[in-house]
This record gives sequence, C-alpha cells and structure tokens, in this order.
Amino acid sequence: MRMRHNKEIFINGYRHGIPIGLGYFAVAFSLGIAAREYGFSAAQGFLASLVTYASAGQYMGFALYATNATLIELIILTFIINARYILMGFALNQRMPEGTPLRTRLLVSSCITDEIFGITIARPGVPTPFYTFGALIAAVPLWALGTALGISMGNILPARVVSALSVALFGMFIAVIVPPSRKDRAIGIAVLTSFAFSYAFANLPLVSELSEGNRTIILTIAISALFAALMPRTNKDISTDAADSGDGGAK
Repeated sequence: MRMRHNKEIFINGYRHGIPIGLGYFAVAFSLGIAAREYGFSAAQGFLASLVTYASAGQYMGFALYATNATLIELIILTFIINARYILMGFALNQRMPEGTPLRTRLLVSSCITDEIFGITIARPGVPTPFYTFGALIAAVPLWALGTALGISMGNILPARVVSALSVALFGMFIAVIVPPSRKDRAIGIAVLTSFAFSYAFANLPLVSELSEGNRTIILTIAISALFAALMPRTNKDISTDAADSGDGGAK
C-alpha cells in the first residue's frame, strides 16, 4: 500500500515536472549556443547539463573554462552564484517528514532547482521526496537535451527566435507563485514585498552595485525572516495543509 502511494506521488511529481522541463529546454537551447562558442561539443554539453543543471552557474562555468580559469576559481564562483540553493535546502529540510533518513535528505538536496523547489514547497502538506524525484527526472533530461541541441544546431535559428523561447520560463514562474498567493494572504503579501524590494535593490545606490545573486540572497534572508516573525506558521497550519493535500503528509 505504501509503495503504491509513493508511486502515485512520484508520477504526480513527474507530471508537474514536464512543463518545467519544456521551459528548461528553451533556456538550455540558448545555453548550448553559448557553450558552442566556448568550444564544447554536444556530448560534453549534454553531460554537463545532466549532472549540473545550474543555469547561471553553467553559463559562468563555460565562460571561465574558455578563459582557462583555475579549478579553485571555478569552485568559489560557482558556490557564490548558487548560494541561494543552500537557503532552499534549509527550507525543504525543515519541512521533510520526521524520520526521513539523512541519505534521502541529501538526495532531495541534489534535486533542487529554482522551479522544482517552487512546486515542491508550494505543494500542500508535508513535502515527500518521491514528488521531488519525479519532477527532477522529468525536467533535467530536457535541460540536457536542450543544451546538446543548442550546440548542434543553435546557429540555424535566428537570435530573436532563441530569445523568444526563454519567455516560457517566466510563464512557469508565474504559474508557481500565483496559486499559493491566492490561497494564503501571507504568501501573497510576501510575494508582492519581494517584487517591490527586488526592484528597489536593482536601482538604489550601493545595493544596485551588488551582483544579482548577492541581492537575491540578502532579500531572501531578510524577507523570509521578517515574515517568519510577523506571520509565523504553526504546527496546526501545517497539519491543516497536510489534510487538505489528500495524502496526509504521507511518509
């Protein structure tokens, strides 16, 4: 019974990961074009995207490779650019079912991308690893395939067409944040606050000089801490979400 239930959750995650994968495919196509300019083959690009799936981190990695940067430089800059995933990992780890083994938590942490984290954390109830695994298996192969095809045939398409393909990813972001914002007033206010402060940080003196990744980290910590203090979620709230999800927060 438990195995059947986990299979259903996995399939549900896989279904939800397909539109994410389609958005990834479009963005990865332009990544592949950049990788081709830096001398990567289709096979190398496919493998890099299959094991990394880091978007901005990969762009930076390909560019550093082309400039003969050292391995230490690559590691440090990749850590800085992808530091937001540490925060996402903390958030997911705190909401995992009690008794989840360390190895499972580590596997879930390796599945985190912006979009997969978004649909996992927005799902009612206690997050289950099988949902995250399903979404990853659906999305990442399309990211890798898009990179390989971008390297192989990206130059065939006009630049405007390649740029237009990336719009699908922004639509996916909207689909992730709008439904929970409509259901939960606190989430809606937090989202609007994030938009306002992100715009302000991008234009105000001093803070606008910070990298986009550093601004995101500062805002994420500050806004999440503020709303955790002003609108804390209780165990009763989480239990209610679990009941509404229909799976009871199954472990």
